[in-house]
Amino acid sequence: MPYAIEQRVGPNISAQQITLSSLENQYFDHLIPAIEDAGTGGKGQQLLQSLAHFSIEREVEIESICSTNRQGFASASSQLLLVSEQSRSLMADIHALSRSTQTSTETLAREKNVLVESRAVRQNIDEANEALRDCLEVLRLANQVYDLLGRKSHYSALRALDELQDVHLLKITKYKIADTIQNSIPDTKKLIADAVMADLNTWLFRIRETSQLLGEVAFFHVEQRRARHKDRAEKLMSLGNFKLNSAVESVADEDEEFDILDNEILQIDFTPLFECMHIHDALGQREKFKVDYASTRRQQKDLLMPSSITLVDPEGSSLSGLLEGIAGFAIIEKSTMSKARGFRSLGDVEELWDSMCQTAIALVSTALPEVTNAELLLKIKGIIALFIQTMTSYEYPVQMLDTFLLTLFDKYAELLKRRFSDDFQEIVSTDDYMPMPIHKSDEYDKVVNVSWYTPEKPRQELRFPCILPFSQMYPLCCIDIRNFLNQFYFFSDDHFQHLNVIDDTLKASLDDLLCGKVCQSLVDRLSTQYLGQIVQILINLEHFEIACQELEHLLIAARSNASASGAVVLKATEDFRNSKKTAEKRIFELVNSKIDDLIGTAEYDWMASTFETEPSNYMQTLTRYLSNIMNTVLLGLPTEIKELIYFDALSHAATMILSLPLSPDVKCINPNGVAALAQDVHYLTEFVGTLNNPILRENLDELRQTVSLMQAENSDEFYDVATRNKKYGRVDAMNGPTLLEKLTSAVHTPAKPDKLTALSSRFGMKT
Repeated sequence: MPYAIEQRVGPNISAQQITLSSLENQYFDHLIPAIEDAGTGGKGQQLLQSLAHFSIEREVEIESICSTNRQGFASASSQLLLVSEQSRSLMADIHALSRSTQTSTETLAREKNVLVESRAVRQNIDEANEALRDCLEVLRLANQVYDLLGRKSHYSALRALDELQDVHLLKITKYKIADTIQNSIPDTKKLIADAVMADLNTWLFRIRETSQLLGEVAFFHVEQRRARHKDRAEKLMSLGNFKLNSAVESVADEDEEFDILDNEILQIDFTPLFECMHIHDALGQREKFKVDYASTRRQQKDLLMPSSITLVDPEGSSLSGLLEGIAGFAIIEKSTMSKARGFRSLGDVEELWDSMCQTAIALVSTALPEVTNAELLLKIKGIIALFIQTMTSYEYPVQMLDTFLLTLFDKYAELLKRRFSDDFQEIVSTDDYMPMPIHKSDEYDKVVNVSWYTPEKPRQELRFPCILPFSQMYPLCCIDIRNFLNQFYFFSDDHFQHLNVIDDTLKASLDDLLCGKVCQSLVDRLSTQYLGQIVQILINLEHFEIACQELEHLLIAARSNASASGAVVLKATEDFRNSKKTAEKRIFELVNSKIDDLIGTAEYDWMASTFETEPSNYMQTLTRYLSNIMNTVLLGLPTEIKELIYFDALSHAATMILSLPLSPDVKCINPNGVAALAQDVHYLTEFVGTLNNPILRENLDELRQTVSLMQAENSDEFYDVATRNKKYGRVDAMNGPTLLEKLTSAVHTPAKPDKLTALSSRFGMKT
C-alpha cells in the first residue's frame, strides 16, 4: 500500500510485524513492503539478520516454553522445525524476490531514465514542430502579402503585413528567420506603397484623359437645365426673374437627379485614391502623400493647358475642348474634396482653379485679335457663359471670368459698331435723297413697322402708289438700328453680370453711330447747291430726331438693369436737332442767294420820266420763285418750317429791296421812281396776302412804311415823334432821313439811253 511505503519502517520492526501477523494475508501484507523497502534502500542483508535474530529469539523462547512442557515442546519443536524449514524456504523466496525486485527496480529506473529522456526529446520535438508551424505560418503570410500584391489587393496586403509583424512574427523572435523577415518589412511596405502609387498614377492618367469628356457631360447637363428652366419660365412668368443656379431654380430642378460621376456616359471610381489614402495613413505617410498628390495634380494641370488655341474654327472646338478639360479637372477636385474630407484643402483647389482660369483667359486674349466677326464672338461668349454657369453650380468663384466677359463685350461692341458703321455709311452714301415711293400695301406696312413714323392719314385712306416724306435711307437706318439694339442685348443672354455696362455702351455706341455716321454725313452733304437735296436732308433729319426720341423710350423699356432709373438722353437727339437748324440755315442761304440774284436784276430808273403801271420783271420772277419752291421743293417740309423759310425769305427780300434806294449810287429819286418802287412793294404785299399768314406780312411793314414815307405829301411828319411812331414806327431812324434827302420833284424828258450807262447802273458801277 502506498502509505506503508511512505512510513519507511526499520528492518527490525518489519521483522516483528511479519512474525506477529496473525493472518496469512497480513503476513504477506507486511512481508512484501518490507522486502521492497529493503531492496530499494539496500537493507536486504539487515532484514535477513533481523529475521535470523528474531528466529533465534523465538527458538530460545520456544525452548523455554518446551522445558516446561516437553511434549508440547517436542510438538512445538516439530512445528518449529517445520516453521524453520518453511522459513528457510521463505528466506530463499525472499532472496529470490529481493533479487528479482532489485532487478526490476534497476530495469524500472533505466526505463524511467529512458522515459525522461524520451519525454525531453518529445518536448523538443513538439517545440520544434510548434516553431516550424509558426515559421511556416509566417512564411505563408509573407507569401500571401506578395500574392495580394499580385492581385492588386494593396490594402489587404498591408493589413496582412501588419498582422505578420504585430502577431505572428513575435512568436518566432528567437529564430533568425524572424530578423530576416523583420528587416524585409520596410522594403515590403515600400513595395506596397509603390504599387498603390502606380495604380493611382494610372487612375490619375485615366481621369486626365477623361477630363474633357467629364466637362462635356457637365456642359450638356447644364444646357438641359437651361432648357428646363426656360420651359418653366414660359409656363410661369415669375420664374423668369430667377437665373440659372439661383436657389429658386435649384429647388425647381431638384427632381431631375443626375450624378456627374456615375451615369450612362461616364463612370469614375475613386477606389484607387481611397485605397492609396488608407495605405499611406497606415504607413504614417498621409502628409507626404498629400504633398505628392498635390504636386501630381499641378503637373497634370500644366499638361492639360495647351500652348495656344484658335477662336476662328466654325465649331469652336478648340475653345470648347479647353474649357471642357478645365471643367472636368475642377469637378474631379471638388469631388475629391467632398469624398475625402481633409485630403484636399480648399486653398489648393482654388489655387489650381485660379491658375487654370488665368491661363485660359490669357490664351483667349491672345487669340482674340483674329476674331473679326461679331456672331463668332457671340458664340465664343456663349461657350464661356456655359462654362461659368457649369462651374458656378460646383461653387467655384467666377469673378475673374465675369470680368473677362467685359473684355469680350468691348470687343463685341467694337465689331458691331464697325459693321453697322459701314452699313450706315453705305446707306447714306447710296441714298437718292428723294421722297420714298411706295407701290404696294405690304411694302408700306413693312416700312411703317420698322420705322418710327406716324402717318398723317389712316392706312384705309391711302391709295397706292404713294409717297412717304423721307428718303429710302431712313427706314434702312431704322432697320439697322433695331438690329443693332437686338444684337447688343444678345450678349446678355444666358449669363452676363454687368448689365449696366450693356446699357451704357449701347447708348454711347448709338450716339457714335448716329452722330458720326448718319448725322454728320447728312450735314456734310449740305454743301450741295441743289436745294431739293438739302430739303430732303432736312426732312430726314426731322425724322431721325423723332426716331432718337423714340429710341430713348425704347432704351428705357429695354434697360437690362431693372434697378436702374432715370431718363435716357441720346446726344444724337440734340445733334439732329442742331443739324436741322444747320439745314434750315443752308436752305435760307440758298433761297436768299436766289433772292439776291433776282433782286440784283432790278433796273429801277429813279429819275424816270414816266409812271410805270406794271410791276418789275424781277418782282414777278421773285414771287413766282417763292411760290414755286414752296409748292414743289419745300412741299414736303413741315408747315412751321415752310413758314419760317417764307418769313426769312420775305424778310431778306424786303431788306434787299430797301437797300436799292439806299445805295450810295442813287443820288436822287423822283416821284416816278418812288411810284415804280411802290408798285413792286404793293405787288409783293398782295402776294404775301395770298399766303393767309398775317405774321408774314409784318416782314414787309418797314418796306411799306418806308415807301409810304417817300410818297407822303408832308415828310415833316417823320420828324414828329408821335406821328412817326403812329405812321412810320417801323421805319429806321437813319434810313428815313437819308431817303427823304434823296427825294426830288424833278422829272426829266426821256432821252436815248446810253447802253453803257444803263449797264453800269445795273451792276452798281460808278459813272
